[in-house]
Amino acid sequence: MIIGVTGSSGKLGRATVERLTAEGHEVIGFDLVGSAGAGFTRVDLGDYGQTLDALFGVTARHEGLDALVHLAAIPVNGLVPDVTTFHTNVTATFNVLHAAHRVGIDNVVFASSITAMGFPFDEAPPQLPVDETYTSASNTYGLGKVAEEAIAAQLARWGSSAYTALRFTNVVAEGEYDTFARAADPGYRRDLIGSWVDARDGARAVALALADPVPGFRVYNVASPTSGTADPSRAVAARWFPGTPVASDLGEYESLMSTRKIQAELGFVAEHDWR
Repeated sequence: MIIGVTGSSGKLGRATVERLTAEGHEVIGFDLVGSAGAGFTRVDLGDYGQTLDALFGVTARHEGLDALVHLAAIPVNGLVPDVTTFHTNVTATFNVLHAAHRVGIDNVVFASSITAMGFPFDEAPPQLPVDETYTSASNTYGLGKVAEEAIAAQLARWGSSAYTALRFTNVVAEGEYDTFARAADPGYRRDLIGSWVDARDGARAVALALADPVPGFRVYNVASPTSGTADPSRAVAARWFPGTPVASDLGEYESLMSTRKIQAELGFVAEHDWR
């Protein structure tokens, strides 16, 4: 396929471009920054005209896309004022999703987040592991992700396109594994309910979603199926969320951010583990 990837210069974006290229796809990167070349076009996704035109076609780059991956965003709260995080991210996502609808791109995968489901989990979730049925934003980044999922769910009703939201947790690059030296710390990754995902596995989830487009809207958690903490998951759950119901079949080191759905429906298997 010819696949557009927004945010192609980011941590997850780079891994996704590499993965899709290795699978034989032609990848066109869209971002504000990046290396000039045949596979990259500089686009301000906050500008609907630029976004629409870039998806229609770019001279010397592409004449139409078969699929689109939207990863571009201000990645966390705190880099800019809170309201700017919300306005920037939601506007860019609306522009991308609506432009894709106008152009007729019927296979769209986009990044949602663990922030849409309770991060930093000051309020205990209703059950563990936390699955895709739970939505609870606690900051403007998460609120934006909830809004973006809602936009995609409604756009899916306007035609027969496939919209897949991937709720990524903390993405760890290949060279960032030294952070797991703290894995035995009782408070390590508490705000992430112990979850994490290698960037290369995040890219694998994107590729799996693209390869299995289902008309309509769907959402999947994307995390390593095993936790980023040294202690067994049931002990961690009891320490962080006393009294919260825990699945009777929870694996010894199973992630408290459930990946059961993406494993069952898309065949997701992590290829990297900090252990």
